Amino acid sequence: MKARPDHIAGQTFHGRKGAVANAFRYSVDYILIDAEAELDTPLLFARNRRGPSSLWDIDHGGTPGAGRGAAWVRDVLSENGIGAVTRIELLAQPRVLGHVFNPVSFWLCRRHDGALIAAIAEVTNTYGDRHSYLCHHADLSPIRPEDCLQAGKVLHVSPFQPVAGTYRFRFDIGAERIAIRIDYERQDGGLVATLTGARAPLDNAAILRALWRRPFGARRVLALIHWQALKLWFKRARFRPRPTPPEREVTRG
Repeated sequence: MKARPDHIAGQTFHGRKGAVANAFRYSVDYILIDAEAELDTPLLFARNRRGPSSLWDIDHGGTPGAGRGAAWVRDVLSENGIGAVTRIELLAQPRVLGHVFNPVSFWLCRRHDGALIAAIAEVTNTYGDRHSYLCHHADLSPIRPEDCLQAGKVLHVSPFQPVAGTYRFRFDIGAERIAIRIDYERQDGGLVATLTGARAPLDNAAILRALWRRPFGARRVLALIHWQALKLWFKRARFRPRPTPPEREVTRG
């Protein structure tokens, strides 16, 4: 039986802490798929081929534009001694009319009973650098909504934040709704970022609504990122030049 993708018409919130405060909220579309299954997709959604809305393996799991999809995830899990995963899901913003940019997408790794036991937050900055954070309990017990999993920040994401501090991740992936929270904490500030939204089977009507309400897809996301950066510039937030990206691909929490 083919797996059906889900659509999350979500909201993302970012709130900056510290001397220079800033906050914003905007709507965003995510797609949740079984990354290794044959999919039952609507006409307007494509998997590894062109379409109005699509998800491609080359966009995820490794270097942007040269990703290996779930095969990369399997290698990461194996290298870290995690062998109990039977299903890998990808939660990501799709390409819209051929263009994509995902500030963060998520690989959700489940064991045979459906329990979430590992998650990989795949972070990409506007310079095209990427780093992933592998989150799990030491004993690979299920990740519950109230659990907090942490990893040290190593990738330059914003010129107005240092490459220092700690990420704290919370994953609440329910059958009807998702809620992901990332707290970035450092001594003199930080921020909180959330992604929330209801899950519904992906169909042509949902894709058309998304194209009507958010017609530029990832281009809109990039424009909003640069608008917020401009606001921080005018607020005289400290600007930091881009450092050399980390050599390793994955940080284990």
